[in-house]
Amino acid sequence: MTSRAVPRPRPSGFVLLAVVVAVLNIIGLVMVLSASSVQSLQESGSTWSYFLRQATWLGLATIALVCTLRVDYRAWRRLALPLLVLSTLLLLAVLHPAVGTEVNGARSWFDLGPARLQPSELGKLALLLFSADLLARRAHRVDDSRLTLRPVVLVGGVVTGLILAQSDLGAAIVVGAIVASVLFLAGVPLARLAGVFGLATAGFLVLALREGYRRDRLLVFLDPTGDALDTGYQITQSLTGVASGGLFGVGLGQSRAKYGFLPNAHTDFIFAIIGEELGLMGAVLVIGLFLGFTVLGVRTALHAPDRFGMLVAGGITAWVLAQALVNIGGVLGLLPITGLTLPFISFGGSSLVVTMAATGILLNVAARSREPSRGPDAPAPASPTVGPRNRAVNASGGGQTGRRRQPVRR
Repeated sequence: MTSRAVPRPRPSGFVLLAVVVAVLNIIGLVMVLSASSVQSLQESGSTWSYFLRQATWLGLATIALVCTLRVDYRAWRRLALPLLVLSTLLLLAVLHPAVGTEVNGARSWFDLGPARLQPSELGKLALLLFSADLLARRAHRVDDSRLTLRPVVLVGGVVTGLILAQSDLGAAIVVGAIVASVLFLAGVPLARLAGVFGLATAGFLVLALREGYRRDRLLVFLDPTGDALDTGYQITQSLTGVASGGLFGVGLGQSRAKYGFLPNAHTDFIFAIIGEELGLMGAVLVIGLFLGFTVLGVRTALHAPDRFGMLVAGGITAWVLAQALVNIGGVLGLLPITGLTLPFISFGGSSLVVTMAATGILLNVAARSREPSRGPDAPAPASPTVGPRNRAVNASGGGQTGRRRQPVRR
């Protein structure tokens, strides 16, 4: 008789992460229906049009997640460079007035008739995969800035520059967070990392403050009521909606802010509708889900099977966390408004599809991750910030330790 292999059960981190993502998407679908109903009725005569479009995008995004989940995450190493080249070409093409479409002051969209695609979303994923692959291959030379820090910062700077040329401030911030997190996890010396990103932040602020509309956007959050009918209007209406929600909200579907008072209620400012309709409890639930995603993503990175998996998992986690923090901070008047959507929840097409595809890669790493030690003989997970050349490796399976030298791959 032949015995049939018993499938290995999914790690608990995988299951919990999948549940968190599913709940966030369900909340997003419900809140898009509520937040967009009035605008949808005015534009199409039906309260369902935006909801149906979001449901279609969510279906496509789910397919993208399933596809990336079924592909071994290591296979993306071979596609990292081609994806980076493709995304860079698309970022260049969208700047041309005959090709790109300007929306809310940012020329960062391809208008394809029934849908709009944002190439910066693909750029985030491509840059992450490229950086993780390069830093994983050169882990033994992590202290050599010429081989690790400089190429990643150079490529990241090109991508960020193209995104800033589109006036897409929010996407540029997320790209910076991805690059910083991957370099930190790879073990790049903190002093060098702090110096580079200090200079980058200073340059970023100079560019942002040179243009009047960017300067107004950045500084209005300091005193939104000072110009409540013009530059501070959106933040003022957002805060009014959130404040009126109280502890338990005014009720699902009962928002008053969505009746033309709060622009972009179903996209950038959907968290304000959540706060108004579901109250503090609903807002805390959403924030708690993003914190849960972060904890599970960090756990996945710590127990990843290899260095590339650790860097990819950490980068995707930083991507989602940074985007959520910047969006929620803008809605609550704690940060400047950047035009970023709330991951998994805001209405949007390309953003949702690419974020879900990246989440599928994260889930693939989680499915293959090493659970915490179950016994005295289980290996301890490797520290994410220590390179192989600094770790003692058991050479014979016994008590002796020694250094393992690896061939240089560049």
